[in-house]
Amino acid sequence: MSAVQHTIRILIPSPLRKFTGGESRIDLQADTVASAFQRLTALFPELAPHVLDEAGKLREFLRVYLGDEDIQALQGPQTALQQGDTVSIVPAIAGGSAASGIAAAAAEVPADSLPTFSRQELERYSRHLIIPEFNIQGQRKLKAAKVLVVGTGGLGAPLLQYLAAAGVGTLGILDFDVVEDHNLQRQVLFSTADVGRPKVEAAADRIRGLNPYIEVRVHQVQLTRHNALEILADYDVIADGTDNFPTRYLVNDACVLLGKVNVYASIFRFEGQLSVFNYRFADGTRGPNYRDLFPTPPPPGLVPSCAEGGVIGVLPGILGSLQANEVIKVISGVGEPLVGRLMLLDAASMETRTLKLRANPENPLSGPSPRQTALIDYEQFCGINPTKPRTHTTRSITVQTLQEWLSGSEPPVVIDVREPYEYEIAHLNGTLIPKATVEDRLDAIPAEGRVVVHCRSGVRSADVINLLESKYGFGNLYNLEGGILAWAREIDPGMATY
Repeated sequence: MSAVQHTIRILIPSPLRKFTGGESRIDLQADTVASAFQRLTALFPELAPHVLDEAGKLREFLRVYLGDEDIQALQGPQTALQQGDTVSIVPAIAGGSAASGIAAAAAEVPADSLPTFSRQELERYSRHLIIPEFNIQGQRKLKAAKVLVVGTGGLGAPLLQYLAAAGVGTLGILDFDVVEDHNLQRQVLFSTADVGRPKVEAAADRIRGLNPYIEVRVHQVQLTRHNALEILADYDVIADGTDNFPTRYLVNDACVLLGKVNVYASIFRFEGQLSVFNYRFADGTRGPNYRDLFPTPPPPGLVPSCAEGGVIGVLPGILGSLQANEVIKVISGVGEPLVGRLMLLDAASMETRTLKLRANPENPLSGPSPRQTALIDYEQFCGINPTKPRTHTTRSITVQTLQEWLSGSEPPVVIDVREPYEYEIAHLNGTLIPKATVEDRLDAIPAEGRVVVHCRSGVRSADVINLLESKYGFGNLYNLEGGILAWAREIDPGMATY
């Protein structure tokens, strides 16, 4: 006798909607999670390789929830479904009310050895001091704490401002980038006058102006496996405001190895995630970390960064403020931090969900049998710079060479592999063939003569050329180094960039 089929709903996250025709909610008939995915991938064959591996198992950079429970805590793919159930696919997007170790340590210190306040500080923090469960003890813990904010972009901007305003005694700012015009749509820490300045310098000036009673430390470096442990060691809490997977895994692993709390948030278009990782309970045990949520990263290109996928400007303000709230709760011991829970926010529908997060016994850092005791090569781990040698070398040209070719007697064909909305912002009058549609548009790409392929920065176009050369035998393709960003910077400064 066949199993009873029920109508259930599967929620599709933004990075995967391009494989479902833009649909975010799919209703179908199924009796188990496994059968639901079989039907889902039958409806949308292009989705299949992105959610299932060659053996038909769910990929590790995805989590699947039934209601608020991870199916791995139930019966896995064989978890039975009931009428009206909601199944959520949660991808990685490039974590008790018991006192944390930080709060407990502060509480054990005699009151007269905790920081004291001037009259001006007491007046400044008065709205905190009159909260009964927070009061002056919570404010003292804030002043005694040291927090490192990794990244001063969309998340780091509100994080730094609210932590500084709240009175966190020592704030570390880590970034190696400079302020650009397109940052100002969401990075409200900066102004037009800051364009071209190192972000850490502009951020430090703004923070010191906001609260002169705190210490601000500047780290104008790129965080790597060679310096991460040394930099993070001097801080109590790490707030992850990064925008790429290698740094996100690096921050997580360094926090686990050092025993630091990691307050995490990530954003993409209208969606955000928030959790508190590696939280230390009063008994010394630790809560889940990022590797428990996503053991491995998605393949390069599946989940674009905000630079390529976009983000609505207010979203990082919302998530960054929520991050600051979690940092304050962790330090003060007031409230219940998001430990063992993952909060999801969809700003387009203004819906929130909180899902359970459990420790993964296969976690290489914190499982029963740890296999990783040091930091690794995170570029290679995320597949961005694999050690496997390339079968061929992509030919590239500079924007100056392209300008010369375009003005010559036999100009090249220019293929733009960005998305239509990017083309509307700025273009080089090339033929628009978005990366995902290249194999369907082979007839539009000449097999003879010079063909220059470009995108925003040169990454997607290199991927397209590798595909066309290795699979279809093209031998006349050139990648535009730096993409349209380089053209705007070096050839046409008046061109809009994004």
